[in-house]
Amino acid sequence: MSASADLVTQATNRVTLRKLVVSVVMMFGFGYALVPFYAKICEATGIQNLLSPDKVTAANTQVDTSRTVTIEFDASIRQLPWDFKPEVVSIKAHPGELVNVMYDISNTTGREMAGQAIPSYAPRVAAQYFHKLECFCFAKQTLGPHESRRMPVVFVVDPNLPADVHTITLSYTFFEINGVTAGQKG
Repeated sequence: MSASADLVTQATNRVTLRKLVVSVVMMFGFGYALVPFYAKICEATGIQNLLSPDKVTAANTQVDTSRTVTIEFDASIRQLPWDFKPEVVSIKAHPGELVNVMYDISNTTGREMAGQAIPSYAPRVAAQYFHKLECFCFAKQTLGPHESRRMPVVFVVDPNLPADVHTITLSYTFFEINGVTAGQKG
């Protein structure tokens, strides 16, 4: 190869390297820009509230000992042969207090089944002040034949709960996830 051919090759390599660097930077920027876009989609559709723990800021963790709220627990099942119930029917808690309750669930069949719990709140306004930190409702639950399990719900009632709300009902309804068995994504 001649010296001029080496210079042309080097120039071509530099141009190619610049194009690759620009492409990598653009791909990284595109991926980085998708994060807030995805977060807005999850927020708009409500997916984020069902599949991840609520964020509780330090300002919301002060316990308001001047108030007591009664929290009632309810459980139901839709077309699913499971037994499902809270271990306690109700408790009294102060807003801002960390609360841990357990639910019992049993598969009464001789086959493996998968289900998902969906929470609801009464009164409806309480939903925005009820922050779950750990909950079985964040993921599908697969139970083997005749398997039983204790499942926790850890939550905080925001101290900013309106003063006229004295009772909150947390209700879970379990639905079967049809066609999902162990080893399959649900």
